Amino acid sequence: MKLNQISAMFSHAKSRRNNRTLFGAALTALLSMPVVAAEPATDAQQSDTSEIEVITVKGIFGSLKAANLIKRTDDRIVDAIVAEDIGKLPDNNIAEALQRVTGVSIGTDFGVGESVTIRGVSENLILLNGRSTAGSGRGGIGLDDFPSSFLKTVEVIKSPTPDMIEGALGGTINMETIRPLELTEPLVAITLDGEYSDKTENTAPNLSLGIGHNWDLGDAGTFGASANIAYLDRELRRDEYFNKVDLQDNIDIDGNGTVDDSGGPNGKYLRRTQTTVEQKTEQRERTAYGISLQWAPVSEEVNIYLDLNATKLDGGQSAYSILDVGGSSVARSDSYYDGNGQLHNYDLDGVLVIPKTWSDFTTSDTTSNAIGGDWFITDDIELSAEYSLSTSKEKQTANEFNLRPIERTDPTLDLVTHTSTGSSTTGNGIPAYMYADPGMLTNPDNLVFREFFHKTLETDNEEQALRFDLKISDVGVDWISAVKVGVRFTERDFTANRYDLKPVNGNTTLKDSYKKAVNADGLYSPIWTDNPLLTDSFKTVNMSNSFDQTGIAGLNDMLTYNVYDSDLLQNTEATYALVQQILQDTSYAMTGSLADNIVEDNGAYKEINEKTGAIYAQLHLEFDELTAVFGGRYIQTELESSVVASVDANGNRMLETGKNDYSDFLPSLNVTYTLTDETLIRFAAAKVMRRANFSELSPALSIDNSLVTGTQGSYQLEPYRVTQYDLSVEHYFDNGGIISAALFYKDVNSFTQTDSSCLADPSTIEGQNTTEWSNVCLLDTAGQSQGNVNFATEAQGLGYVNAEKSAGRTGIVVDTDVNGGSGEVRGLELAYQQQLTFLPGFWAGFGVNANYTYADSEQPDGNPLLNISKNTANGQLYWENEQLQFRLAYNWRDRYLYSQAEKRVQTVGTLGYNVFNQNDPTADNFDATVGNNYREARGQFDFSASWDINEHFTLVGNVVNLTGEPIEYTTELGSVWKYSESDRRYTFGVRAKF
Repeated sequence: MKLNQISAMFSHAKSRRNNRTLFGAALTALLSMPVVAAEPATDAQQSDTSEIEVITVKGIFGSLKAANLIKRTDDRIVDAIVAEDIGKLPDNNIAEALQRVTGVSIGTDFGVGESVTIRGVSENLILLNGRSTAGSGRGGIGLDDFPSSFLKTVEVIKSPTPDMIEGALGGTINMETIRPLELTEPLVAITLDGEYSDKTENTAPNLSLGIGHNWDLGDAGTFGASANIAYLDRELRRDEYFNKVDLQDNIDIDGNGTVDDSGGPNGKYLRRTQTTVEQKTEQRERTAYGISLQWAPVSEEVNIYLDLNATKLDGGQSAYSILDVGGSSVARSDSYYDGNGQLHNYDLDGVLVIPKTWSDFTTSDTTSNAIGGDWFITDDIELSAEYSLSTSKEKQTANEFNLRPIERTDPTLDLVTHTSTGSSTTGNGIPAYMYADPGMLTNPDNLVFREFFHKTLETDNEEQALRFDLKISDVGVDWISAVKVGVRFTERDFTANRYDLKPVNGNTTLKDSYKKAVNADGLYSPIWTDNPLLTDSFKTVNMSNSFDQTGIAGLNDMLTYNVYDSDLLQNTEATYALVQQILQDTSYAMTGSLADNIVEDNGAYKEINEKTGAIYAQLHLEFDELTAVFGGRYIQTELESSVVASVDANGNRMLETGKNDYSDFLPSLNVTYTLTDETLIRFAAAKVMRRANFSELSPALSIDNSLVTGTQGSYQLEPYRVTQYDLSVEHYFDNGGIISAALFYKDVNSFTQTDSSCLADPSTIEGQNTTEWSNVCLLDTAGQSQGNVNFATEAQGLGYVNAEKSAGRTGIVVDTDVNGGSGEVRGLELAYQQQLTFLPGFWAGFGVNANYTYADSEQPDGNPLLNISKNTANGQLYWENEQLQFRLAYNWRDRYLYSQAEKRVQTVGTLGYNVFNQNDPTADNFDATVGNNYREARGQFDFSASWDINEHFTLVGNVVNLTGEPIEYTTELGSVWKYSESDRRYTFGVRAKF
């Protein structure tokens, strides 16, 4: 069957409701064919399809044109990505492919797409063949965890219908795999790629294999089976350079006795301190498989299927973090203020360095399994049923081996911290930074073992779902083309737990052991890094390609450092044994194995059970040129969130459970008006909801190792609730072209926002780390928690904070999620696509695909919503013929609010108070913008090419981030505080299809 015939099927189908099913089967059939070409139509077909375009589903243009056909024939407002061939989406990563879609932007980790925002909203839902998936959180499986080679289409559904699963505020992403009974012939597809990453200089194998066939069993019907397997083992690196930024009173920078005006807010200038370099390497091994079985009787009145999908991730991250803290600002002869009031070219007198080695290893197993079927009771009545089970189990093992700058001495009670003067000089790229003592990070006379941390985090997320759907295609009313009703029941169980190494008296970590562990004489006797116990475990790091995208303004001593080898730290047992030797003759001597000294953190235990029941009804209406889908979905949610209240004598947890039940009615309307044969006008309105993330629903308290910050949720959180409206115009023209425009508006009725407080905890007196004293909150009264979050001033400094800590008047800054006010998102989408076949000869192979999105948003506090760029643009210019394909893609988005209450910039706001107060508008020095962290505007080029050697073999290649564009983060006042860059990735490989 060729697509001229398929298009005719769409044209003459009784209603649009059949188009999606027809197109899915047709698309799979065409993708499985070795060669696709348009055949001459018969006279009858010619008359039926005189105005129907012929689509060749092969290559870039075929993919874009097929995506347009999905968009055109769907009742909803939908965009789609269609595989260019079996096992080949337009990009090697699902998220990176989705960023080409109008209104979609992506989030990256190590330069790899992992999540998306749709129309600026990140609370979206990821489905697999229309059913929910499980990941570590609420939204579903990570888009970088599921192989793109398994998919034939990915839909971005922006306007829901009542039969869709609730939980998406921006949109729903539905990934569709090939069904075996859709295959017209046996299929074997193989892809073998090598991916080179330029920072790690590592080449990663990427293999995928897909096979499928169906068999005619005679009177027993037809049976089909397909299987996919994918394997990836990559290594990536991310380099980051960042500072703490605060505001200080204007100073005399030229030494003439007059205080200079910085031009900054409230008579203050911006100062960068706490310079930090982090160079982190990620190794990720992914193995995934998918199996689909399908059976239909001869009558084809029944369709029964079994889908099994699983992904296993093994990998870890190893990092070196070099932190420079303390010091007082000293102006130089070349010091100056920029237009933002930021001071450049100055010294920090009295800084100390804290080198850290981090390592974590994560294993994750996710599954999505389903059994279901469709029964055509009559030609007009269809009953569908499905049971699905989705699971996600994750275990993260994290280690930290830290040093401290202590001057070499005999055992003593008077350890001397080694400090120096750091000189910062601004230029192109990250600032130059030099120490008066060039051996600050390499001289073993000044570096001792400080502490070793180990923790294990475990999460378990499981969802069972059962649904029944009934569709009646003929109810005896001409203008009602179909009625659909259904129910869905789910039960979700989520648990999270934490285990820590606490070998000191069974309840204390090794924090600051260099100044707490004493020898037999009661003296501190730390181990310097040239001790024979350590010399073989340390390495000097100086990576030749550090910050080669951002650039470096001059020499930087922080890029050469002597640290514990991160590869060794990944072996937790061996590192534990080493630390055991370091501390063996001290008061912190450890007995027993690592496992013997692991303590469960019952305070961090989370257990959540969530039951939902949904019922829906929808009508499909047809009035000549106007069609509509109208109806509603009613959902009840029952939540139980448990924490550990106590532990009995036998070690059993005694849980305390909070309950929250609520219900939602979600009406929706999708209307399509056919203005002409080529032009559609659509209108949609809907109420949607999204339940809070599991971490936000548990009152369990999670506190960092330094006892400085923590987070806490609440089971009483109501879900996000949004009312949305869409209006769009789509004009389709010759040879697969489209030009479209859409207006959208979202009224967010129940925001979740973060409130901060200062928690009193007796453990801070002995265990709190005050090295970064400016981040430690101060209590008015010892032992009493308070809502106001106050910090020490520059004049008070470290000594004052330590004195307050000894008096019990320092606390832990705890961020708690609460329901807030309302806000809105409004915007515009424009899209254009055309194959330039009107050009002569060679030039007719060119095509263009471009889109633009404008989005404006506002939170209750006046800030924009997170992750929403006002302006986003995507463009693809491609050329192809029967054998060759070339594509250059560009993605750009402007500045957007990336995070709030960001620790390193938490006192920087528009009003210049240098006080962190964003919670209470009635309090002194309130500023809703303090702590705002923006990601600056950035564009990225990607390039891909392929050569079809013959009908069976294709060579492929692509480059991600072709020009090596870094990322910059800025404060509310526009000053850069963080630089980040990751690998360029080059891929070359071969695809085979038989």
